[in-house]
Amino acid sequence: MNKTLVLLLSALPTFAFAANTECQIKKYDTYIDASINWYQDLATMTSQDTPELKEVSEWFLEGRKKHFELNRAAVHTFLDSQPNKVSTELDVESWLQLSQSDIKELATRDDELGNIAKQSFEYRQAKPHPQNYEFRSALADLLSHPNKIQGALDTYNQSIQDVVAMDCKS
Repeated sequence: MNKTLVLLLSALPTFAFAANTECQIKKYDTYIDASINWYQDLATMTSQDTPELKEVSEWFLEGRKKHFELNRAAVHTFLDSQPNKVSTELDVESWLQLSQSDIKELATRDDELGNIAKQSFEYRQAKPHPQNYEFRSALADLLSHPNKIQGALDTYNQSIQDVVAMDCKS
């Protein structure tokens, strides 16, 4: 009986750590999803305002998705294997800071994270879309008209408030 109790009690920190890690993963996933949705909304609004920028809007959104999905995969991996690489004591958008050289190094891995990092690295190294400047200008113009983006901004802000409200302390 005492041996069983000792074994159960010794396992509690492991269960608490695993539950906290799952909470942190859910919190980060919620942040990533909110960010992708925000950029999706911006790309859609930009291409609706300027239909000739639809293709570059999709290209831009694809790049943002590659960036955020890389961060998602890295946080999932690092929380399990190298938690010191994820600064969970900071605001969620600052949990992970990957430099270009970090991404290049991750791209050499022979796993899912390596594959995602390789795609992100290749996108970052590729020649920009020919309409990149026009798109960025149209996006800046859109962002300078708060009334045009208010609905999307409210949705994003609510999602971020939901993220902030998630308490993952064990």
